[in-house]
Amino acid sequence: MKKIALSVVTAVTISSLAFAGGDVAPVVAPVVIDEVRPFYIGLGLSAVSTRDSRTSLKFFDNKDGQEETGDVSAMVGYDFNPYIAIEGRYMTSMWYEDSLNRNSWGIYAKPQYPVTDEFSVYVLLGYGGMRVNSISRSLIHVHDTGFQWGLGLSYAVSEHADVFFDYVDVANNMDSDIFDGVPFAEVDSDALTVGVTYNF
Repeated sequence: MKKIALSVVTAVTISSLAFAGGDVAPVVAPVVIDEVRPFYIGLGLSAVSTRDSRTSLKFFDNKDGQEETGDVSAMVGYDFNPYIAIEGRYMTSMWYEDSLNRNSWGIYAKPQYPVTDEFSVYVLLGYGGMRVNSISRSLIHVHDTGFQWGLGLSYAVSEHADVFFDYVDVANNMDSDIFDGVPFAEVDSDALTVGVTYNF
């Protein structure tokens, strides 16, 4: 008897909806939105070549006219969306080849392209400065600003952390007071950096 009563109620309800025009709100599945973490900070280790512009670039090669340093790099950035970010960097020397001390900074627009969910490539385009001094001798003094650019790639190892590797042209034909005994020399500087960023 209960089954018959339930069937009657169901039939009446359906009929009522049909006569009423069937205005029934459709059931919409909830949309799951990934949590956005636009701010990030990072830390890296950099191999840096600073040299007279007439000297060819040779990373990890001790040669006349080139000074090599090992730098610590710190960065902070903001992802506006998956394709564009802004990033600031600061590098300072921790290891020296010939008692040379350098530091540099840059502010970059960072176009980026997510090749996969984990792997991205990016470009750095911006403006920055560099200061180079000799610790034990007065044959090097550079302090100037100019255009900087770079290329890199990153890989997401977790929800919050990415590892990255990039190349940055820190200085190109930058004016100096003196470099390796050459007054008013022009100086180039390039950096290879590997590190990790944390999104929060």
